[in-house]
Amino acid sequence: MSQQGSAGNVIAAIASFFFAGLGQLVQGRILAAILFCLTTYAAYGIASFTLGIFLIIAIPLHIWCIIDAARYRA
Repeated sequence: MSQQGSAGNVIAAIASFFFAGLGQLVQGRILAAILFCLTTYAAYGIASFTLGIFLIIAIPLHIWCIIDAARYRA
């Protein structure tokens, strides 16, 4: 998983698509995985109570998580 676009990064990006932070965890970046997971799902949780207003924050956070997993270089 040392190069951008490697099979490991693609797997990590797919994992992050289904569960925010899982791709970073697959790559061994525990702190990044925890931060992405907590912030993304906190924003999704707040969005469920505020009629979706926080989706403006949650969706870009989730996309950032996926892109971060895909572009990671060891």
